[in-house]
Amino acid sequence: MNKIAEMIVAKPRAAFAGIALLDETTRVEVINTLRRELHNVSPFKDEPVDCVQWIASDLVKANDYNPNAVAPPEMKLLEHSIIEDGYTQPIVTWQNGTPTLEVIDGFHRNRVGKESKVVRKRVRGYLPVVIMNSTRTERNDRIAATIRHNRARGKHQVDAMSDIVVELKRRNWSDDRICRELGMEQDEVLRLCQITGLAELFSNQEFSKSWDVEGAITEVDFAELSDDVATYGPETTDFRTVNTSDANRIFHTHDKWECYAAGFYANTLDGVTKQQAEEAYRDFLGDDALFADALQHVITEWTHSCEHYLTNVAMNRIAYLGQAAACYALGLPAVFRSGFYLLPEDKQTRANEIALEYLNKWLAANGRAQVTMEEAYSYERQSDIY
Repeated sequence: MNKIAEMIVAKPRAAFAGIALLDETTRVEVINTLRRELHNVSPFKDEPVDCVQWIASDLVKANDYNPNAVAPPEMKLLEHSIIEDGYTQPIVTWQNGTPTLEVIDGFHRNRVGKESKVVRKRVRGYLPVVIMNSTRTERNDRIAATIRHNRARGKHQVDAMSDIVVELKRRNWSDDRICRELGMEQDEVLRLCQITGLAELFSNQEFSKSWDVEGAITEVDFAELSDDVATYGPETTDFRTVNTSDANRIFHTHDKWECYAAGFYANTLDGVTKQQAEEAYRDFLGDDALFADALQHVITEWTHSCEHYLTNVAMNRIAYLGQAAACYALGLPAVFRSGFYLLPEDKQTRANEIALEYLNKWLAANGRAQVTMEEAYSYERQSDIY
């Protein structure tokens, strides 16, 4: 260092000696203040990590949207890591206009610092934090920042991510912006919207005809709204949506669907090409014994999925059972269902007959009337199979 630099360093050294004489709370306040002053003149002042501060843990609040979950063994490992190695990463927060800080990243480091008696005692009830860009404090921006941190580590829960995408779309974020801010592909945004079951969130997307329902709503179904209340007639309760008015239908939320947990709605299969997956799908359906065995497992083990799907007379239940069996036996997502068309026509017919047989077994076992092939296809409301 040159002479000027040495003089600059020498002055605070003398002042620092007095810091040790202060009580602990004041000492932490002074140290944080000095770090902020240094940060203001730092060439790295645009980087949050340039200014790590120690903040009382009671002032650091968890967010309500974190899509990352850590199982109990990993939480214990995180606690052990912090006990042995100390805090090696600060908790990323934002200032919400009050004395409290909201966690953007470090949800579980925050928990350990508060819940572990050993860690809390060692860090004296404080937590190491950095504060995010003060110009990006909208909830949308904070959610996006949390997801970017989690996705960069490859950790997030699908159902929580689905809820977040729903919220962002309701806050008028376009699919393009969600993709850009969250590092997603269009297909992933679409799939997460589908998981919610909220059709209005993806009504502008195209879907396989095998899942379409007659009477799909289009823009022409919506008249321009008027501010004049007198122009509206009495409220109608006769609406059409995905066969929800059927008194005999059973509904379950997607988190209870066994097929969902098995990967039925995934878009890819690791290490397998589309061609390989469709060929495996074809070979599976063409093996009568293997197909029948998988169907038996589906109708006896996938209780919630079968109740939700097989009680819906407006869908192609033959197609669903074929896709579900392939998912059960081979882990193949339904996206590869085109493998059915690789079968010769006689094999296609045979696969349909086997699926109908097990559909009727399930219906009979659940006190419901058996159906014909035409009824199982639901020709009037669906097109295509598999």
